[in-house]
Amino acid sequence: MSSLISDSLSNIRASLPSTVRLIAVTKKVSTELMREAYTAGIRDFAESHIQEATSKKIELSDLSDITWHLIGHLQTNKARKALELFSWIHSVDNLPLAQRLNTLAQELKVTPNICLQVKILSDANKYGWMVSELLADLEALNQCQNLQIQGLMTIPPQGLADREILTVFNSTYELAQTIQSQHWANITMQQLSMGMSGDYQLAVQAGATMVRLGTILFGQKV
Repeated sequence: MSSLISDSLSNIRASLPSTVRLIAVTKKVSTELMREAYTAGIRDFAESHIQEATSKKIELSDLSDITWHLIGHLQTNKARKALELFSWIHSVDNLPLAQRLNTLAQELKVTPNICLQVKILSDANKYGWMVSELLADLEALNQCQNLQIQGLMTIPPQGLADREILTVFNSTYELAQTIQSQHWANITMQQLSMGMSGDYQLAVQAGATMVRLGTILFGQKV
């Protein structure tokens, strides 16, 4: 096994609460390295692109207990394929996409786990609802009965200081609490998907339940 993966995983697990789910981000990571990560105990793998995930899922089809997560932007015209590939979609970032997934989920007889991607700070480089937009769309999202809406996902803008990143994560936690307090029938806020290799410890401090780690596990990808 790669010493980088095993050593990094040991260090991460030593500092990660047992309540936090470690999701290995495997965009541009070979299936050989993914198998090493699997041997080390990782069962959650995240991809950003449909095409890459399709080929990897075929190559790793013998590892039947992998849970596949989509964390990249999803175009509506690829929603059907996403539902066929992934158990979790973290990057549902607008109402029309959610509604399309809901319709297709009924056709395909699947109940995908969904995170709603939110932008706490305005960021032209990120997809997602602004807070006011998400709050306004909750009633319509609550009608998406074929989706298991589990919580929120966020990615802070680049270039923030640690204290600013922590503020973004804390604000995401508070937003989830606000939504949960409204007692929607088909929306729960049990999961907070936030934190990547450079800031996952801040995310955990703010209440993350899932962290998405790539570089810290596999090294810098080309």
